[in-house]
Amino acid sequence: MSGAESMQNPQGPPGRHPWSRYVAMGDSFTEGIGDPEPSSPGGHRGWADRVAEELARGRDDFAYANLAVRGRLLQQVIDQQLAPCLALKPDLVTLSAGGNDLIRPGGDPDALAERLDPVVQILTLSGATVVLFNGPDTGSSVLGRIRSKVAIYNENLRTIAARHDAIIADMWSLRQLKDPQMWDEDRLHFSPLGHHTIAAMVLESLNVPHSLEPLAPKPLPSRSWREARTGDLVWAREYFVPWVVRRLRHRSSGDGITPKRPTPGPVFGPGVPLGSGEGPVGSEDAVRQ
Repeated sequence: MSGAESMQNPQGPPGRHPWSRYVAMGDSFTEGIGDPEPSSPGGHRGWADRVAEELARGRDDFAYANLAVRGRLLQQVIDQQLAPCLALKPDLVTLSAGGNDLIRPGGDPDALAERLDPVVQILTLSGATVVLFNGPDTGSSVLGRIRSKVAIYNENLRTIAARHDAIIADMWSLRQLKDPQMWDEDRLHFSPLGHHTIAAMVLESLNVPHSLEPLAPKPLPSRSWREARTGDLVWAREYFVPWVVRRLRHRSSGDGITPKRPTPGPVFGPGVPLGSGEGPVGSEDAVRQ
């Protein structure tokens, strides 16, 4: 069954997987930026929380920690998150890093892969199942200029995954992400719908039954050229220019931010304790558009 077909055929009962301790490593993507949820730690939910919610359904022993911090470069993720991750003794680890490096001038996808390879080896030798994320196809987005670097990095990630028996969460092939509704208004992070869609893809990559239903995106209203141009100028002033300035000053939006879930614990969705058997959490009704 293809990814598109499985996205339209949600799978069955919860709890059919071998994992009980899940740790997420990464940057703003894994922290959940773009998917605000005041009741979640750090004020964001995101795909990793949504995956954990599904993995915890019907599992009272399931624990989840999220060490991701926005703005982190690959080496910072390694230096700041690898040792804490190993100390938590996870049996499932998701790792997404390198995107912030590729955006910067001089970002080298081959050098990044060389740095990442021993990290994946360490994680797999610890006994954990490791999930790596390749980058989405940025060809039609504001990040289109780095598309070739993303493609090279993705191929390197596939080699690393094959070498160490890791799993690739294939964002590049997730064509739903081409829909503008999948992206936050800053055009750099995913929207709640985007995080929801990615969570379903991750669970399917792990071959885990889940309750996440695909949402049919509403068509964007037609806009005149002048309206579209005005929207671009507002976006550039409010999001893109401050982002560029931070990079030039070697600063990050994550400076001073601590991990959202530094210690493993029970997973809770919006108002429903996971593992309680009270019904699915993270379903279509829980997605905030």
